[in-house]
Amino acid sequence: MTRDIVMAARPKARIVLIGTGGTIAGHGASSINTSAYDCSVLRIDDILADLPVAASIADIRTEQLFQFGSENFGNAQLLQLGKRISSLLKRDNVDGIVVTHGTDTIDETAYFLHLTLKSTKPVVVVGAMRPPSALSSDGPLNLYHAIVVAASQVAHSKGTLVVANDEIHTARDVVKTNTFKQDAFRSPYGPLGFIVEGKPIFYRLPARRHTTESEWSIDEIDEVPEVGIIYAHGGMNDAMVRAMLDSGVKAVIYAATGNGNVATSIVDSLVDARLRGIHVVRGSRTGGGVVIRNAAQPDDRYDWLVTDDQVPHKARILMMLALTGENCARKLQNAFLNY
Repeated sequence: MTRDIVMAARPKARIVLIGTGGTIAGHGASSINTSAYDCSVLRIDDILADLPVAASIADIRTEQLFQFGSENFGNAQLLQLGKRISSLLKRDNVDGIVVTHGTDTIDETAYFLHLTLKSTKPVVVVGAMRPPSALSSDGPLNLYHAIVVAASQVAHSKGTLVVANDEIHTARDVVKTNTFKQDAFRSPYGPLGFIVEGKPIFYRLPARRHTTESEWSIDEIDEVPEVGIIYAHGGMNDAMVRAMLDSGVKAVIYAATGNGNVATSIVDSLVDARLRGIHVVRGSRTGGGVVIRNAAQPDDRYDWLVTDDQVPHKARILMMLALTGENCARKLQNAFLNY
């Protein structure tokens, strides 16, 4: 005698898809326009309508929060997006979030969310290097993969993720490294994992503090201080540094040459910054490696900080958040060593 065993189907994950614009919502005059196109033309409902297969993996509802290229993301937009996601994550009928985003600042927004959302539920930020109208557009598959990851149990507790080109990246590490290629997104230590035949596979975990282990909560932050970035170059004088100091910033990230080297012509202005109560963070314009304290410059003497391995534009995000609750240089330095 045989007995049929009926396996209960696992309920589909409930995903909120938030649209903010970007290339993934763009449209070109011709199918060969892969780099020249109108950005942020399509709304999130239009994009999802062209991806009916997504309904097979998740119950999806949409929200259109913004409709512009990500170069227009400022502090106010980061706060608005973060607070909306935080509100959604608290709901029992939401299992994960996907945000469609322009690629220009996708790594900054994702890192901000990585540090401020107090939830273990998956949050995935996704974009495209080619608009949906282009031949071989990466947008539809990137979005499908982002939904797959957000709907997966294995993506829980890993912080905010960026999905692109079949890869899953931690928001802490990922950086856009090319203006037009589809493999533009890289992490210095490699991706966390891949999506293979619609299945997310993880091979490593984020090592630094994030989300539920972070000291910052988006629910408690209503504004962030201004932090500027100064890009070093040969033959530089201190006029632009002093202009930045006069702009009202609370800190400057100095994207220095090499291992945080500061030209003699710039040192006095950065020393003056600390006398004025403005923090100075030495980083590197190289895009990789660790900036070491008291190596290229006497940081202890000048009361300067270093970025550790963070690229300047991500160091800015971290410094903005650190300054919301702290002004002690030693504790601010610890933030770069712990996050």
